[in-house]
Amino acid sequence: MRKDNQLIVIAHLSQLLDFITGFGGLIVPLVLWLTQKDRVWEMDEHGKSILNFQISLFIYSLVCIPLIFALGLGLVGLFIICVIAVVFPVVNAIRASNGESPKYPLSLNFIS
Repeated sequence: MRKDNQLIVIAHLSQLLDFITGFGGLIVPLVLWLTQKDRVWEMDEHGKSILNFQISLFIYSLVCIPLIFALGLGLVGLFIICVIAVVFPVVNAIRASNGESPKYPLSLNFIS
């Protein structure tokens, strides 16, 4: 296994593709994780964290959609989700470049 912090940083930053393509923020990290988890040291840990975070954001977004019509609070929730979806991949990319473990808030543990 080799240590490649740059690839891990790219995996974290690739989540921002959601804002360009709408779905690339899940697919690109998934492909990187599946192809590199046995070759790159710590890719397995980072990849699982990224995928858990992306799946959690998707679920939280789905919960906010009916709240738009029911209470009007769904827009506030979606705005908060958008801010979190931009800030934490950048923060964790910086952490990964320093060799630290990722920490995503409100991330449910689907892939362990």
